[in-house]
Amino acid sequence: MITIWHNPRCSKSRAALALIIASGHPHTVRKYLEDAPNISELEAAQAALGCRVIDMLRRGEARFGALGLRADTAPADLLTAAAAHPILIERPIVFRGDRAVMGRPPEAVKELM
Repeated sequence: MITIWHNPRCSKSRAALALIIASGHPHTVRKYLEDAPNISELEAAQAALGCRVIDMLRRGEARFGALGLRADTAPADLLTAAAAHPILIERPIVFRGDRAVMGRPPEAVKELM
């Protein structure tokens, strides 16, 4: 089963979802802005992506700066901010089993198919 953390207003997220649908793989869609992941889910996403917490976040998002976050902010503080403000989470993130990819570019989701 493929799961996508999806923002329907994002063109990259829509394109990644279209690729998943076209593949025919069973999938679920989680609109993460409405159903925000908690800290444990964000930690699991980080592990599945194999990246730093900061690499999962949208540093150019206005709220990132408004919250006083920086690239050198402690990972635990970044996770707390992302759980409270899911707009900070990079999109889309696509999961299959214990693996995940960021759908930037959208074609990256093909790694999981």
